[in-house]
Amino acid sequence: MSFSLPLMADNVTREDLDTLIEFLKGMPRLTQSENVKAFEEEWSEWLGVKYSLYVNSGASANLMTMAALKYLYGEGEVIVPPLTWVSDISSVLWCGFKPIFADINPHHLGMDDEKIIDKFTDKTKAVFLTYVQGFNCLTDRLLGECEKRGILLIEDVCESHGASFKGQRLGSFGLASNFSFYFAHHMSTIEGGMICTSDENFYQVLRMLRSHGMTREMTNDAMKEQYYKDNPMLSPDFIFAYPAFNCRGTEIGGVLGRSQIKRLDSNNQKRYYNFKFFLDNLDSEKYYTEFDIEGSVNYALALVIRKSDLEFRERLENTMRENNIEFRRGSSGGGNQLRQPYLKDIVASDEWEKYPEVEHIHSYGYYIGNYPTLEQEKIKELCEILNSVN
Repeated sequence: MSFSLPLMADNVTREDLDTLIEFLKGMPRLTQSENVKAFEEEWSEWLGVKYSLYVNSGASANLMTMAALKYLYGEGEVIVPPLTWVSDISSVLWCGFKPIFADINPHHLGMDDEKIIDKFTDKTKAVFLTYVQGFNCLTDRLLGECEKRGILLIEDVCESHGASFKGQRLGSFGLASNFSFYFAHHMSTIEGGMICTSDENFYQVLRMLRSHGMTREMTNDAMKEQYYKDNPMLSPDFIFAYPAFNCRGTEIGGVLGRSQIKRLDSNNQKRYYNFKFFLDNLDSEKYYTEFDIEGSVNYALALVIRKSDLEFRERLENTMRENNIEFRRGSSGGGNQLRQPYLKDIVASDEWEKYPEVEHIHSYGYYIGNYPTLEQEKIKELCEILNSVN
């Protein structure tokens, strides 16, 4: 039997589907209701925050978080990584912030804390930190500088459910954090996302933004009453505080999320050992193996060619294709976002050249699937195939 390795397998299990089928047999309400609410509560307890809000995608979570940031704290500059998914940067742009880029650290593929701090000015409103592929890039130095300067931290944990810093789960440090439950991630509700915060005011604004800006979505009665008092000529059921969105999730997503969260921690442990085994068996002369995996829960096997060699890259890609190894070049989001056409009129045409670390990942970095049912024998065979490339 020939070798084959997909990016993801078994992310929605038979158990998940059976749970969903039993739910559907009851002819329930399928729009946002009790299962969504229960999933939000269970997620908050798992993460260690006060509030969680289930939405229809991680991209919507990014957009809503930036919108709430704008309405509550005003416009300014937001520091973003050049290695991230497009929705992080597009949400910054849509909400009127100016994106300021900081290069990455090859040990964890996230923004380097020193390079972030070097970009701080009196216009810096927030740092939008992406945890790439399950790595942690948070440091005490960054947290300390943000606190000292009054700069807000927003955490993009869309690829890193369960990763931690000093034993505390990522997504519980900043003003807000965003998760994605897309099929390829640590757990899946088919589509879907979560916004998390321990700030009640931020949470109440998010509740309105999720559902057309309606004040009736708030759970704080005092805030609700103030809107009623300020708008006596409007029906209390139809007061729209913000020009907002419809980003609600469904009960189907809530049921799947509640089923999957039960095994998230055990699955993450398997992913950690898979990735460590991968690094231990990879040829360190050909590939980069010095990743910082403390607290990581990698949903992918990060493969980075050590030297800038286009001919080696071509041979490697041909070998992976011949062996049915599914891969993505450029890592998260396809590499250096500064090369993308949507930023053409926003940054200088040669701006991408100023970020050498992400440039190497752009041309010589990959990710390969890492899922809980992936056996170590298969990882060993994978490494033998990769190591055979000369």
